Amino acid sequence: MIPAQGAAVIVHRHAGDGREVLILRRTPSGPPSENEPPDVGDWTWTPPSGSCLPGEPVGLCAQRELLEETGLVLPLRLAPAGSPQWWVFTAQAKCDARVILSDAHDHFEWVKLEEALRRCRPIEVAEHIRQSFAA
Repeated sequence: MIPAQGAAVIVHRHAGDGREVLILRRTPSGPPSENEPPDVGDWTWTPPSGSCLPGEPVGLCAQRELLEETGLVLPLRLAPAGSPQWWVFTAQAKCDARVILSDAHDHFEWVKLEEALRRCRPIEVAEHIRQSFAA
């Protein structure tokens, strides 16, 4: 069995007109390509996520990544999504939860499910979000 390589946390909250998902925009690491503006492309918008440190249990990885990337400490639930190498958790935030971004991200948004599915790439990431909401 291959050990988990990392985890994602699908953070949601109940807003006045339904549930919203927290998505983060990665800070650009270089100049945009000729064919893509700086705010589009694979991996630009994602839920909080990251790789496990050597020997780190995947649940602790998810908690650490959530805290590092958003400043949030929330109870996590394993979601029916992901793979043996990439686990997916869900967490519910309060409407007034304060998000504090790390240097790895330069913007966050609370968006409806459809918008999160449209923006988050690669398609496997969007599918993890969809499966988590379906549960």
